[in-house]
Amino acid sequence: MLTVPRRPAALRTSARTYARAYDIRVPFVAIAGLSARLFTESASLARLNVAALDLFGDRDTRQRAKVWLDIGGAGLSVDHDKLFDALARVARLPRMLGVIAGSGLEPFARELHALPGLPRLIGNDLHAIAAVREPSRFFALLDELGIAYPDVSYTRPNDPLGWLGKHADGCGGTHIRAASESDVATRPPDYFQRIAAGRSMSALFIAAGGRAVTIGFAEQLSVVCGALPFVHAGSLGPIDLPPPVASRIDAIVHAIVAKTGLTGMNSIDFLLDGETLSVLEVNPRPSSSAALYEMASPAAWPRGLLACHIDACVKGRLPQVSVAAPQRTIAQRVAFAPHNFTVTQRVSDLLFAAPWCRDVPQPGTRIVAGEPVCTLIACAAAPARLPEALERQRARLIELIDTCHESHDDHLSTRTG
Repeated sequence: MLTVPRRPAALRTSARTYARAYDIRVPFVAIAGLSARLFTESASLARLNVAALDLFGDRDTRQRAKVWLDIGGAGLSVDHDKLFDALARVARLPRMLGVIAGSGLEPFARELHALPGLPRLIGNDLHAIAAVREPSRFFALLDELGIAYPDVSYTRPNDPLGWLGKHADGCGGTHIRAASESDVATRPPDYFQRIAAGRSMSALFIAAGGRAVTIGFAEQLSVVCGALPFVHAGSLGPIDLPPPVASRIDAIVHAIVAKTGLTGMNSIDFLLDGETLSVLEVNPRPSSSAALYEMASPAAWPRGLLACHIDACVKGRLPQVSVAAPQRTIAQRVAFAPHNFTVTQRVSDLLFAAPWCRDVPQPGTRIVAGEPVCTLIACAAAPARLPEALERQRARLIELIDTCHESHDDHLSTRTG
């Protein structure tokens, strides 16, 4: 058993570190990011012990993780010192395979590879990450391969209308602002990109040895959050695309992988306007859209897609993709708090028991207006039915929140405060 100290009682309940008994014969894997729940669930399909490092310590994360450590910083961010202290601690767990870095760890890529005493990073090396995350290198690569993308500028456009400012190490849309708003950002954008037409889509793929297997396609869901116009809120899929489009994306994935050496689970974001597509970026890490494919086709991924990621990174082995089409389409969407409230035991229990809810907050968690409460899940035979299903789930959640009887005007600490 890992011995972990408690945080001071004055801090939030959900921030206390946590550990429980585990079978020492079963390998451990560490999963770190803003939220570790999704890949903790996937790792449990492979019957791995999990050390989860994230901001929330939600109930379903702790249900499956053998160890949970808080790495939350100011607001909804990862704290540098907490992260590397937690990694050094879990590195001592028995049969530790390594750490899988999720969203939110992009700014720490170099240290994750270079610092001694940490678990092995199961994912891309620095060369592959730089090839797709350094804007000048990535867009030059797309030019070389003849792959279309929206116009890019490395200096502020004279007329910023219709342009976005982006950071290269961001995630979840929190690194994107209107170019006209970039002057008020905490640091200047790394590049500017012209807004283009099309549905926001992604393709999940697994790579090894310069080859790749495309797992499927999903539509991305986003919301406006203050000055942030495209905050990632979820995804919907798997989506059936016209065969010529699917083949084109598959060819793009293979070409990029062959040139960059990407390994393991990655995703590519693109805009689809009719049958015209333009690439936005590649995320060189496991994507939350993996849950869509696991839920839609559980028989195709009995050990979970995280096991496929580990096989690709450690053994250089690509998965066998089932030709059977999924019988349903899944939507997952983050629900944000309409006002300040504290999660009661009753609300937490009801959400934990609900099949349409994930990332369930602990009783006593204080959440302020605009922060994530949980993730809503909807299933349907046809994608067109999913928005209505999600709205029904959201209405149920609001009803439950309103039973908390928390004053909307009370000053409460943030969930990760």
